[in-house]
Amino acid sequence: MQVLIVNTGSSSVKLSVLGEGGEQLGNSTLELRDGTVTAEQMQGALEELPRVDAVGHRVVHGGEDFRAPVVLDEHVIERIRGVAVLAPLHVPKALAGIEAARKVLPDTAQVACFDTAFHATLPPEATTYAIPKGWRERHGLRRYGFHGLSHSYASRRAAELAGGPVGRLVVAHLGAGASLSAVRDGRCLDTTMGFTPTEGLVMATRSGDVDPGLVLWLLQYGGMAPDEVAGGLDRGGGLYGLTGDSDMRDVMERIGRDDPVARLGLGVYLHRLRAKVAAMAASLNGLDTLVFTGGVGEHQPPVRAGAAEGLAFLGVAVDTAANEGAHTDTDITAPGAKVRTLVITAREDLEIDGEVRRTLGG
Repeated sequence: MQVLIVNTGSSSVKLSVLGEGGEQLGNSTLELRDGTVTAEQMQGALEELPRVDAVGHRVVHGGEDFRAPVVLDEHVIERIRGVAVLAPLHVPKALAGIEAARKVLPDTAQVACFDTAFHATLPPEATTYAIPKGWRERHGLRRYGFHGLSHSYASRRAAELAGGPVGRLVVAHLGAGASLSAVRDGRCLDTTMGFTPTEGLVMATRSGDVDPGLVLWLLQYGGMAPDEVAGGLDRGGGLYGLTGDSDMRDVMERIGRDDPVARLGLGVYLHRLRAKVAAMAASLNGLDTLVFTGGVGEHQPPVRAGAAEGLAFLGVAVDTAANEGAHTDTDITAPGAKVRTLVITAREDLEIDGEVRRTLGG
């Protein structure tokens, strides 16, 4: 069976065709037009790709309804449409990709794979906000977590690399968006993103955690409109807000020139990262394995080293040579360290491929 992976992002749709064993047979990228992708675009791309027997769609939010992959039909699509209010910048674009693919491939089985599903095992104490009960019940306000497809893949891949159980595992998905998960026996018990992907770590342009009172102050006394505050937190914050650069590679280059602004930005980033990894370890009652994945996690040795330095009290230590030379799926643990540290290439496409095959029995 050959599976088409449809990964709809904020400005483009990435298509890839995977064969048996996860071999990539072809790929293409479509630019969103007015926030959507058309059947004509999809048709044109598929004409250049190998045949497909099934389709897997990445959907950022499944709400409380979708806790596992599901075969798409009209009823399911309407239920996903009902979840769009929880992620209005993401779900409608994913639905456009689904509709385009179903028009072009009407007789091909298609499966929705949800980024929130991996976090469906979170216990109530990890999902419940300490806000008025009426708010929670009326609006479905709870912590959902995101990047689940990446966290799920990294968790399984870590066990493969370790050759067995990894015990109490923290996965650090560090990219433009960034989040952590606390995993034991394949079950997610805590994560850093919440009701939205803005909560948690410092990211490329997202602020991560801020005092909610600060937001209220800006609205009440700072003369700012809600859209302006939302834009600042999601698109003007994070590394960009700290340094003026959203790409960690640029920040590191500036640090190499002894730029104090860039150095502070990295310091804030690492301060939050260390604290949140420690919090995840507390949810697990200890730490046995730490995984770095995502663009920053995979390609920035100074971030991994800086995080490990501040987590030495948990038993984390990385080998300098292994860390500097780390490549695809590498063990960078220092000799004698109590915690195993791994670098794993993010492969959401492989996770979607696996979910499609398991769902369809192929």
